[in-house]
Order: sequence, then structure tokens, then C-alpha cells
Amino acid sequence: MEMTRQSVSKHLAILEEANLVSTVRQGRERLHYLNAVPISEIAERWISSFDRGPVRVLADLKQALEDAPMENPKFVYTTYIRTTPERLWQALTDPSFTRRWWTVTLDTDWQVGSTMTWDNRGVTIADPDQVILESDPFHRLAYTWHSYTPDWKEGCGADDATFAALTTERRSRVAFDIEPVGDMVKLLVVHDNFDPGSVAAGMVSAVWPLALSSLKSLLETGQPLDMSSARSRA
Repeated sequence: MEMTRQSVSKHLAILEEANLVSTVRQGRERLHYLNAVPISEIAERWISSFDRGPVRVLADLKQALEDAPMENPKFVYTTYIRTTPERLWQALTDPSFTRRWWTVTLDTDWQVGSTMTWDNRGVTIADPDQVILESDPFHRLAYTWHSYTPDWKEGCGADDATFAALTTERRSRVAFDIEPVGDMVKLLVVHDNFDPGSVAAGMVSAVWPLALSSLKSLLETGQPLDMSSARSRA
């Protein structure tokens, strides 16, 4: 039976409320994305390591469904965390926090236009094009992604073909939107500006769901997840 526009809107609202769909406004358009975070949280918190394979297949299916028709890949994730906007902002910017949930630290003053130096598991990545794009404390944060350097390649064990592809791609960017919802905070993460068929896009899409689950776990329980189980290092 053909669904009416009103019926589609109703079903989308239900999926959004269940945190299974993320919505991003782009001008007058509302773009909808399958949300991989709940799948990842189920895998990490409630499913044994022997059963995680099928769940990761579902996350990969999300990527395949969304990426194939898109000229430029974009990855959108939404999660709800029982915390405050101030505490979440600290977790996104304070090296003592980011090191725990992400194993990454970012050295910058968090002012728009300022450069940032990444420490990715002991590998220092500095580049003048690594900059803060937006910084509205407790509301929105955006910055460009790090460069892929020979030291990064050696540190993460990337093969020559992967590294060569990464160094030819344009620099991506990530944005975090923070919105209080009752006694929780809604965190929307949008990572975009990838080339069509981007290798980096595939890498970050595999890491982000686990990293966001680790962030949520740290803020709610005091303990992050084990990021060593990530399939690749972005």
C-alpha cells in the first residue's frame, strides 16, 4: 500500500524518537540518516564478543545503503547521554577526557581559526590546515580532520595503498551539536566533506560508533569502552 506524505512523516518521527534515524536540516530540506550508534551500543554493552560479527554487519549495511547513492559521503550519528552540556563539552575538548574515551588528545585554545595538534595514540600530527571552524561552548563545535602523515601510517600499521589514497583526498571535517533534552543531552555528530568513494570516509564510519559509545559510557558510568577493538584507526 502506498504511503502518504503524512504517514511517512509519522513513521519518521517514531524512528527519530527511538533514536534509529538522525535528521539534519540543510536549508529547507530535512535529510534523514540511519543511526548506527544504537547498533554499536548493543554490540558493545549487551552482546558477547562471539556474537558481535553479525551486528557489525548491520552497521556495515547502513554504510552501504547510505553511501552508494550519494555523490559525497556524509556520516551522521545521534546519541543521548545522561549528562549536562557543560560536562559533554569538557569531554569533547579536555585532553584528560578525550584520551580516555577516544585515545586521542587535541592541543588548541578552541578559538575559531586556531590550529590544533593531534596526538593519536602517541603519534603527533601537526598541520596548519588542522583548524577550529566553529566553537560555541556547550552548543556546537566543528573542526577539520587531521592529516595522514608517515608517522600516522607507521603508528597504525596502514598499508601503502591505503596511505597513498588517504594523502590524495581532501580534508574532511566533523561537527558536534549539543542540545539539552530533559535530564539528558542529545549529541549529533556530522562528519562530511569527503571525496566520492573516500577511503577516509570508510575508516571514520567504522570508528565513530564505537568512539561515541565509549564517550557515553564514560560520562554515564565513569568507565570508557575498550577502543582497542576498533577495526581501523581513523
